[in-house]
Amino acid sequence: MLGGLVKGTLGVGLPLVVLPLLSLLLPAPRAMGLLVMPVLLSNLWQAIEGKRLNEGLRRFGGLLVCQFVATLAAIHLTRNLSVQGFNVLLAIVVMVAVGMMAVGATFRVNPSQERWMGPLVGGVAGVMAGVSTLTGPILIAYLLALKLHKDEFIRSISIIYLLGSVPMYGTMMWYGRFGWTEVALSCLALIPMFVGLRMGRLLRHRLSETVFRRLLLGLLTALSVLLITK
Repeated sequence: MLGGLVKGTLGVGLPLVVLPLLSLLLPAPRAMGLLVMPVLLSNLWQAIEGKRLNEGLRRFGGLLVCQFVATLAAIHLTRNLSVQGFNVLLAIVVMVAVGMMAVGATFRVNPSQERWMGPLVGGVAGVMAGVSTLTGPILIAYLLALKLHKDEFIRSISIIYLLGSVPMYGTMMWYGRFGWTEVALSCLALIPMFVGLRMGRLLRHRLSETVFRRLLLGLLTALSVLLITK
């Protein structure tokens, strides 16, 4: 419910909130599997709700293709890592996320830079997805740098998350990082997740653009501290 509340309010944050908390109690690969259905359906819902899907696909097509390729490569290269190895890589992902936050807070991407910056961000996000499923920090930082309106931000990030998550989770299952048991159990989280999602949606409409951006940066900072502490 907490993950759904954050996701409904900011358009992001479901795996960013829930995965670190679950990882305090469960092995990281199992925690990833328990988020499959909530992540897929929450992003599908917000992508459809935002409409103008074709526009988002055209704008972020290069990012999505590079993210897809990098995700498959990263999962393949890390398929034999131990749980300890995943924890080390997760720490590296967090360090990258902190750096992206520091840059994204003041950085601005103009239309002429977007053509090459998008694929670059997609490649880095794909590597992070293959290691930890946590693509949020770099994608959030990039979309913040594009200075999107909050509703456009949520529509765009949901499309990117949805189309990135399907091959990511499918490949992880193919390589045995988690199985159908975790996916089935993840269905139990859908009801509280959707309750939180609806509550967050009502809260979002009360937020100004400035408060919305500040909350996003605050969320990234707090979660980075939590992961580093773990």
